[in-house]
Formats: sequence, structure tokens, C-alpha cells
Amino acid sequence: MKVLHVITGLNDGGAEAVLYRLCTSDKSNQHIVFSMMDEGKYGPALKDAGIKVKCLNMRPGRVSLFGLWKLFVFLRKHKPDVVQTWMYHADLIGGIISRLAGVKNIIWGVHHTNLEPGKSKRNTIVVAKLNAFISNFVPRKIVYCAQKSREIQESIGFNNSKGVVVHNGYNVADFQPNENLSMEFKSEMLLKNDDILLGHVGRFNPQKDYKNLINALALVSKQFDAFKAVFVGTNLDKNNHELVTQIESKNLLDHVELIGRREDIPKVMNAYSLFLLSSSSEAFPNVLNEAMACGTPCVTTDVGDAAVIVGDTGWIVPPKNPQALADAITKAIEEIKTNDESWLQRKEACRKRIVNKFSIEKMIESYNRVWFG
Repeated sequence: MKVLHVITGLNDGGAEAVLYRLCTSDKSNQHIVFSMMDEGKYGPALKDAGIKVKCLNMRPGRVSLFGLWKLFVFLRKHKPDVVQTWMYHADLIGGIISRLAGVKNIIWGVHHTNLEPGKSKRNTIVVAKLNAFISNFVPRKIVYCAQKSREIQESIGFNNSKGVVVHNGYNVADFQPNENLSMEFKSEMLLKNDDILLGHVGRFNPQKDYKNLINALALVSKQFDAFKAVFVGTNLDKNNHELVTQIESKNLLDHVELIGRREDIPKVMNAYSLFLLSSSSEAFPNVLNEAMACGTPCVTTDVGDAAVIVGDTGWIVPPKNPQALADAITKAIEEIKTNDESWLQRKEACRKRIVNKFSIEKMIESYNRVWFG
């Protein structure tokens, strides 16, 4: 079957990563990807994997009539068996153009949960509300990556008879425990192999609530002086004046290191003793799965489907509560320091949960049921 994907862009992000994994791992269908913007990070990687990628080259926040016409003509000519759209703007534009081109099997993909004024862009909130109205007419089904996301979208008017939850899937062969990778990264950070390394992977965004994380680490530092925390991701580097100022104000310069974006995330996740997520809003946080697949336990705020991912393998705390986050980190460090069988069992349980519940194979099966069921 021919599956055509329409996505807002192909830069670094959770939905973009899921699209890449789905297209490159599903060998039973032919996949074509349309980016409303440019090739971004994942376009070249998709091409290298033999996936056809086309770009509409729209600028952020701008709609190009030529781009819309290009998509319309392609749809009319190639008549895909299904159009899968990704994220609000692509759901709106890709959905409407596909309908006009005569495609009936249109599946929306929603990868947001909360829409918070001041944190979510006003344009995004407007598009979400518009999508809620046209969800009755445009898509045949709506795929949500998290149950919490489905609940929130349906509460603002998304058609509740079309929703289905398909959790993100992961190639557990790419993310798995590897002591050599752990030692390499710790050596790079000038740490000993048995040093406690707390970690975070993400991007600088208000919904990630780094103030919460930094305040929590400041509380932890009052009880444990011998720990290091490394933040990895886009704009999580020393050029981020706002973040550096927050770290400096809490006297954490000796504890927290910002190293920016990396391409070797399996190595990073293996090196972390404990993974930390402090977000105020998420849908289905991929980083928890990646850490756990490497056998790294997590402390996370109770956002989106984070609790569904972690289960009883880690610690779940309320969002926007630095003391609760610090208390959980402290408990985890105490367990790490014992270095006994219970910690090893926790690490094994992390990977087992991801393999059993969130493998790439399970995600592919679920998408195929939605597309052709």
C-alpha cells in the first residue's frame, strides 16, 4: 500500500523522530513524506533509507499557494491509499488538501497534550480549535500518541468517535544497555565509572520547565554534594544566557554541565545513572522510553502518559513542584549508592517494560490496523 505522510517540518522533535522510525521500519508499505517546510534534520536520513521526501518550502507561520497546489497535484496524480498527517498544522492543511484531491482515507496525528496560553503559540491554539471543528468532516480516524492527549483534545471538541491511541514505538536494538558506551561518555565528562551522573535530554522550551529542574537540583545539592548533572539537547548549551543565569543563581555551576545537541543519544542514556524529566506538559515523552530501554531508571513529572511509560520502574511526581522532584531524586540517589540487587532489578525492569510494551513492531502493527482496518 502507498502511504503519504504530511508533516509540518522535519527538524529535531518527538513526532519527527517517530515518523522517521515508522517509515524506515515498516517494510510492508511504500512511504512518501511531504514536509510543509524544508528537509530539516530527518529529510536526508529518510532519503538515505530510500524514502521519497518532498518539501513545500513554506516559511513558519506562512502558507504558500504554490506549495498547496504542489501537494494537491501530487495527490491527484499518485492517489495514495492513505494520507497520514502529523501535528496540528499538517492535520489542518494536509487534511483539507487531501479531501479536495479526492482522498477519503485521511488519518490525523496529534502529538500535543495541554495548550497553555503563554507557553503554547497563539497560532497553534487557534489551529487546534479549528481542527476540533473540522474533525467531524475531514479525518476518518485521529491517532493520538497518548491517552492524556486524546482526553484533552476531545474535551475541546475533537470528534470522540474517531480517536485511537497508538503509543510511540522504539527500536530497542538501537537503545540497549551497553557498559562500554557508558564508560566512554563518563570518560569524556572526566568522571569515574562509579560516579553518580544525573541527566536530561531535551530542548529549551517553556513546557520543559527547566526552572523546576534547576530548583530541584539546588535542593538535592544540599544533601548530596558528589553528583554531576549533564543536560543534552538543542539550546541546552553555554550560549543560553537565561539557563546559565538560572544555574548560576542556584550555585550549581560545579554540578550542572550544558553540552548542547548530540547525535550519540544511546551513549548518553547509558551513562546516566538516573534520567530526569521536569516538564509541565508532554504528550508521550520519547526520552523516557529511550532512557529506560538503556536500563536507566527515570524520575519524571506526571505529565501526558509519562506514568504509563514508567509504571513502577521509577518515580512519578507532580509537575511544578521542585520539592517533590528533589525528594524523588534524593530517594533514587540513596538507592543508587547502595548498589545492591534492588537497583539492578530496577534497571532490568526498565528495559523489560519498553521491550514488552513500546517496541517499534507494536507501533507498526497498530498504525497498519488504523490505516487499513
